[in-house]
Amino acid sequence: MTVIAETLPASRPARWAGRILSGLVIVFLMFDGAIKLVPWPIVTETMDKMGYGSSEMLARSLGFITIVCTVLYAIPPTSVLGAILLTGYLGGAIASHVRIDSPLFTHTLFGLYLGLMVWGGLWLRDPNLRRLIPSRR
Repeated sequence: MTVIAETLPASRPARWAGRILSGLVIVFLMFDGAIKLVPWPIVTETMDKMGYGSSEMLARSLGFITIVCTVLYAIPPTSVLGAILLTGYLGGAIASHVRIDSPLFTHTLFGLYLGLMVWGGLWLRDPNLRRLIPSRR
């Protein structure tokens, strides 16, 4: 017989771990979005190397999208929507790195690492998500 765990509210340490994990993602993505809004030369140079040209308008648009999705993720009532949108955004980043044959573990999979942190942090802090995706013991 399989016992489904985590249908009750998470333990206090689990909630805090989720908040810390989510907080790290939020800080990183807000910084990432902000440097694209400026945009710093390193941003446009990197976009050019990835085949998107050095368009400041595109950089600003991506920065705006990053910040909006991250803010949605940070606000509890819209956090699942934010996580879904960030998953799509990070998937596009992974696809871009695959296309230019970036190093696998450091560049290509970085979006996967962030995505796991997005959903892991949310799962630890949101009892509704734990009921939807329960852990099994």
